[in-house]
Amino acid sequence: MSETAETTDHLLRRLAPQVVGVLTRRFGDFDGAEDAVQEALLAAATQWPQEGVPGSPRGWLIQVASRRMIEQVRNEQARRRREQLVARQVPDDRQTAPASDSEDASGRDDTLLLLFLCCHPALSPASAIALTLRSVAGLSTAEIAHAFLVPEATMGQRISRAKQRIKASGIPFRMPAQDERADRLAAVLQVLYLIFNEGYTSTAGPDLQRVELSREAIRLARAVHATLPDDSEVAGLLALMLLDHARSAARTGPDGELIPLDRQDRSRWDGEAVAEGIALITRALPRGPLGPYQVQAAIAAVHDEARTAEATDWPQILALYGVLERVAPGPVVTLNRAVAAAMVHGPDAGLALLATVESDPRLAGDHRLYVARAHLLEMAGDRAGAAANYREAASRTASLPERHYLTLRAARAAGAP
Repeated sequence: MSETAETTDHLLRRLAPQVVGVLTRRFGDFDGAEDAVQEALLAAATQWPQEGVPGSPRGWLIQVASRRMIEQVRNEQARRRREQLVARQVPDDRQTAPASDSEDASGRDDTLLLLFLCCHPALSPASAIALTLRSVAGLSTAEIAHAFLVPEATMGQRISRAKQRIKASGIPFRMPAQDERADRLAAVLQVLYLIFNEGYTSTAGPDLQRVELSREAIRLARAVHATLPDDSEVAGLLALMLLDHARSAARTGPDGELIPLDRQDRSRWDGEAVAEGIALITRALPRGPLGPYQVQAAIAAVHDEARTAEATDWPQILALYGVLERVAPGPVVTLNRAVAAAMVHGPDAGLALLATVESDPRLAGDHRLYVARAHLLEMAGDRAGAAANYREAASRTASLPERHYLTLRAARAAGAP
């Protein structure tokens, strides 16, 4: 992909939720706005690389999407009643084709409103996450389907039903009142963390990272934190993202290959992001109540504070994983605690702990289980077992950099003297 194409792709992904927000606010129809914006994005992706990016790309998208939406309203008999309502609500000068570079008069960024709309309690958590990834993060239906391990058609139907549910519920497009926000906040944070993780380690494709997604998740998390500055879990999530994202430049080599944490050039870590993340989690932890994002941020901070891999304070990390397991138990948490236990007490302790979750159906087919087992077997000197598990892990990941890295580790373990 050329630099221009990458820039356009990043720009469109960032602007899409803002434009959906403007049209939803203007026309009161989230479903129709989402469809109209998709058409405008397609037009931009075709025209901009050839004709250049307009002076006001956001205004261009708003106007093109607005025209698309008005055309939809006019052309569909089934929507005639809404067309009449729109005609009464929208001034005549907005129903014609304004200059493509003119900006929305309000200049508002409704991305945060859109985020809370997509995470409304009327939707199931799975539907809210899928809809937000589609409408706010700009992931394709295929990408979301892969992240959820379901067929693309199934995910398409889920997103469509979610939009219809919002339409039928008559949910107003506004920031929820104070007493409503808490109900939606857990889903909002979960969605943001999923978006970040998809950017931090892509579930599929040729690139290990999609940095633009991580940055977008951080931008949205900052917006939520600005709205709820005293919420310790919001601060914890933002800190976690910053502390992880700080390592991005060192996580891949010149050819995009994966570089594990213990071999990264720590001078390439983003010191400002580390400092900001540590300051955030330091302020949040005493406020409580303690939540999983704060504990994970504390673990990330311990890693980031170590000047070398050998200087990592593994006993503290092991203790924090024990806290995390009490706050938010799950097989992935136990898996990570097993690795920490091996670093403190030796590989046998880690393998014994890992054995307690190996039959958990939530880890069935997950390559991370095989990676952890391979690593611990390698520490224990079982090279053949390590190589077999690295190969198995490589066969189960759809990320090409991860597959290449695990294949190399398998070969190294098998061929080591």
